[in-house]
Amino acid sequence: MGLNRLYHDKQISILKRALRNDWYMMINTGAVRAGKTQLDNDLFLMELRRAKKNAALDGVKNPMYILGATSAGTLQTNILKELTDKYGFDFKFDKHGNFTLFGVYVVTTFTGSIAGLRSIRGMTAYGAYINEATLANKEVFDEIRKRCSGRGARIICDTNPDHPNHWLKVDYIDKADGKSIIVNHFTVFDNTFLNQRYIDNLIATTPSGMFTERGIYGRWVSGEGAVYRDFKEDMFIDHPPDQITKVFAGVDWGYEHYGSIVVCGQSADGTTYLLEEHAEQYKEIDYWVDVAKDIKSRYGNIKFYADSARPEHVARFVRENIKCFNANKSVLSGIEEVAKLMKNGRFFVVESKVKKFKDEVYQYVWNEKTGEPVKTNDDVLDALRYAIYSQLSEPKAKVKRKSTYGL
Repeated sequence: MGLNRLYHDKQISILKRALRNDWYMMINTGAVRAGKTQLDNDLFLMELRRAKKNAALDGVKNPMYILGATSAGTLQTNILKELTDKYGFDFKFDKHGNFTLFGVYVVTTFTGSIAGLRSIRGMTAYGAYINEATLANKEVFDEIRKRCSGRGARIICDTNPDHPNHWLKVDYIDKADGKSIIVNHFTVFDNTFLNQRYIDNLIATTPSGMFTERGIYGRWVSGEGAVYRDFKEDMFIDHPPDQITKVFAGVDWGYEHYGSIVVCGQSADGTTYLLEEHAEQYKEIDYWVDVAKDIKSRYGNIKFYADSARPEHVARFVRENIKCFNANKSVLSGIEEVAKLMKNGRFFVVESKVKKFKDEVYQYVWNEKTGEPVKTNDDVLDALRYAIYSQLSEPKAKVKRKSTYGL
């Protein structure tokens, strides 16, 4: 079978270069669905065989290699399951969560937090593969690099772009010389296995601005202007529809700055409605308990996704028999999901039930230096993000029956 049946042209050129030349670090960066991880998964297998040969020259019978991923979930979905489905591997894990392949002991480490240091300190590695490198803790990334001291050790990384001041770009990508450090840039258009319909739909549904620049064109750009630039005036409505099947709430605690509780409704097709907001300054927890109880009396025993920065407030809600959970607070991922709803015309706001939202949605802007939103005009929008992204992130249960809410 020819290579062009397995890889697109950019992957083939990178693969040939990786096998022909020596290098220390290869960073494959760019758009989503461009084929970066697929290529790196195969390079990982080739590097294991290479590591085994290099270790034999050192008289090492059981060389070690580092496989880094943000979490156990991403390790499984991005790498191990893909390799199992493609090549039929049956990975046998030991009590440490590691495995042996091609005679190389592969040490897995989770790079998303500083805890990832524990599994790799003190070891000598004959190479490393780091998936989703921009999401890695910098100290863990640096430790992996230091551990790769075996003969001929090389490091493979793949990543989607982040803001231009991210340490991976400043410390490594910007210093690439094409020899020791090689950087390969992908756009979604490089992947010729994607059909045009998919590409057109991806472009049409990706939020405008930074998300399009990074996700489609693979550029390392900062956000500019409004965060929710796809929000339009016609998304304000007078009344929610009757077809809402799920209601949930988000909570952003505050005192000097506004505290906020928002209530969202969702129809079966995922269209989301901001049903009401409650935003006030200088209110104690008793006030917010009363607000939550009133919401509960009208919508039923719905879930409240709250900012975990005030665990005593979350605990108070729970004691008051309010179904309160720590929110998934991932900033960019959460913003992207809210922005997708707006871009796709699946987000609406009951105008008479909000006030602060109207100001915030137009004044919520990017910080070009940090790549994240400016921490002003975000109280209601934070609560909204907590609500929408947290319920989206939960494991989906089978729906037994439809329920409706009196709105």
